[in-house]
Amino acid sequence: MAKRTRDEDPEPTADFTADDDYVPYVPVRERRADKYRKIASTRRRPHGDQTSSEDEAVDDTPKAGPRSNVALIDQAAELRKLEKPKTELEKEFKLEQEILQAQTQKKALFSAAELAKDVHYTESLKTSWTPPAHIRNMTEKQHEETRNKWHILTEGEDLPPPIRTFREMRLPEPILAHLKEKGITKPTPIQLQGLPAVLSGRDMIGIAFTGSGKTLVFTLPLVLMALEAEVRLPFVQGEGPIGMILCPSRELARQTYDVAVGMCAALEKGGLPQIRPLLCMGGISMQEQADVLRKGPHIVIATPGRLQDMLENGKINLTSCKYLCMDEADRMVDMGFEDDVRNIMAYFKGQRQTLLFSATMPKKIQNFARSALVRPVVVNVGRAGAANLDVVQEVEYVKQEAKIVLVFAENKNDVDEIHEYLLLKGVDCTAIHGGKDQAEREYAVKAYKEGKADVLIATDVASKGLDFAQIQHVINYDMPKEIEDYVHRIGRTGRSGKTGVATTFINRNSSEQILLDLKYLLKEAKQRVPPVLEALEDPNEKFRQAEGEIVEGLDADCTFCGGLGHRITNCPKLELQRKQVMSSHRSMHAGSGAGEY
Repeated sequence: MAKRTRDEDPEPTADFTADDDYVPYVPVRERRADKYRKIASTRRRPHGDQTSSEDEAVDDTPKAGPRSNVALIDQAAELRKLEKPKTELEKEFKLEQEILQAQTQKKALFSAAELAKDVHYTESLKTSWTPPAHIRNMTEKQHEETRNKWHILTEGEDLPPPIRTFREMRLPEPILAHLKEKGITKPTPIQLQGLPAVLSGRDMIGIAFTGSGKTLVFTLPLVLMALEAEVRLPFVQGEGPIGMILCPSRELARQTYDVAVGMCAALEKGGLPQIRPLLCMGGISMQEQADVLRKGPHIVIATPGRLQDMLENGKINLTSCKYLCMDEADRMVDMGFEDDVRNIMAYFKGQRQTLLFSATMPKKIQNFARSALVRPVVVNVGRAGAANLDVVQEVEYVKQEAKIVLVFAENKNDVDEIHEYLLLKGVDCTAIHGGKDQAEREYAVKAYKEGKADVLIATDVASKGLDFAQIQHVINYDMPKEIEDYVHRIGRTGRSGKTGVATTFINRNSSEQILLDLKYLLKEAKQRVPPVLEALEDPNEKFRQAEGEIVEGLDADCTFCGGLGHRITNCPKLELQRKQVMSSHRSMHAGSGAGEY
C-alpha cells in the first residue's frame, strides 16, 4: 500500500460555512429572552402610520399597550396615587361592615336539610284574601300618602296596600264585634299596614315600639287561616297545626295564647266552627290540653324548648304547618334559642309564611332574616330599638345603698329583697323571676293584672311583650346591661296610646357604653337628659357628625344591638358573646384533656 506523503493534498472536508441554508442553533432560553425584548420594545404607531407588506409579513408579534414599557409595579403605584385616599372614618366603617357580615352568616330560619340541599323559595304563598276593589283601584301615590300620614316606613317589592279600617280588611263579623268589645275600634299604624301584608301571604319583618298592637297583626291572620282550613276539611287526630307562634318566655306565650283563645271563642259564638289553640310551654302539664291534642290543634303557641320535646316525641307534627311567627325575634336568637329554632325548622315539610316581630330589631337580625325570607315586606313604625314616645323617661343618679324602690331588677336576689321590703312596708305587691315555678309566676302576673297587687317586682322575664294595660309607672331599680332590655322594660307602660312614666336609677356600676346609649336614646325621644349623662364624652362623635356625608350607608347606631352610644367595634353585647364562646371552648378543651393524665 502506497503511503501518502506530507506534500500530497489532504482529502476535501465539508465546508458548512459556505452553505447558505444553514441557521446557527440558538438555545431556547435565548430565543425566549429575545422574544420578550421585542414585545417590550414595541410601540403603538401613530394614527395613519403605514407598514409595508414586507414588515407585515415579518412582524407577527402581538401589539402591546401604550405603557407597556412601564413596569406593572410602577403602574400600580401611579394608580394608587390617583385614587382618593380612604379616611380613617371610612376604614373604620369598612371594618364594622366586615364584623357585621361575620355575625350574620348563620341562617337560623332554614333547617339543616334545606341548607344541605340549597333550597330556595322564590314566590310568596298564595292566600284567598284580597283587598276590596276600591282599595285595589287606588294608586300607589295614594297608598304612600296614607303611609306617610301614619309615619309608616316600608321596604319590599309589590307592597300590599295599607287599609284604614278593620271592616275594609274583610274580617268576619264575630271578630269585628270581639275587637269592639275589647275597645279596639281602628287599626294602629303597624296593624294598618301589617295586617294586609300578612293576610296576603307575604313574609314580613314587623318593627314597632312596645304597646303598638303587634300581637294582633300575627295572631288574627293565623286564626282566620285556621278557620278557612277547618271549613275546607275538618281537622282530626294526628293533624295540625296549620300555624304556630314562637315566644321567648312563658309569660309572653301565655298572653298570646289568651289573645288567640278570645278570638276563637268569638268565632264559635258567632256560629262558626271551633278553632283549637294549643299552649305548649314548660311548667304546665300537657294533660290539661289532652282533649286539644286528641282532636288535633289548629294553632300552636309555644316556647322553643317544650315545642322541640313535643315534636321529638311525635305528639304533634308540622306536615300541614304553613305559618310561622317569631315574636320578639331578636330576643329568640340572643337568648340562645337559635339551635332550637333550627331543629324545629327540620320538621317542616315545605314552604311556610314566616313573620318576625319585635320592638328592637338590630341590623344583624334584619340582614339574616332578609336572606331567609321570601320577598319580605318590612314594616317599620319608628326606628328599630327606639323608645315609645308616650313614655316620659326620668333618670336619677342614686348611690347603690340609697336605692329602695323597684320594679325591674337585674337579678333574682334583688327582686326577692325588694319584694320582702315592700311587704314589710305594707305594700300589696307580688314578684316574678326565672327561679320561681310556673304556678307562682302565673299567680303573680294574674294578681297584678286583676289589681290584687299594686306593684310587680320582676327581672327582665316580664319585660318582653307582656301587656299590662293599666300600668302607669315603671321603675328600673338598676340600669340593664343592654339598651334593648331598657326599651322593653319601659315599654310596659304608655301602651295603646296612653301615657306613662319610667324612672331609672343609675350609678357608677353602670358601664359607660350603656349610659351613652341611654343618653342618645333620651335625646332621640326628646326627653330631659340629666347632667351626669350630658357630661359623658362620646368617643364616636366623629361618626355622628359624618353620618350620611362622608361614608355612604353610615348609621348612627350599633349595627349589632342597635345602641346609639357605641359602635359595633366596641359593642358590649358582642364582647360578652365572644367571652361566652371563648369560655365554652376553654371548658371543652379542659374536659377533653382531663383523662390524659
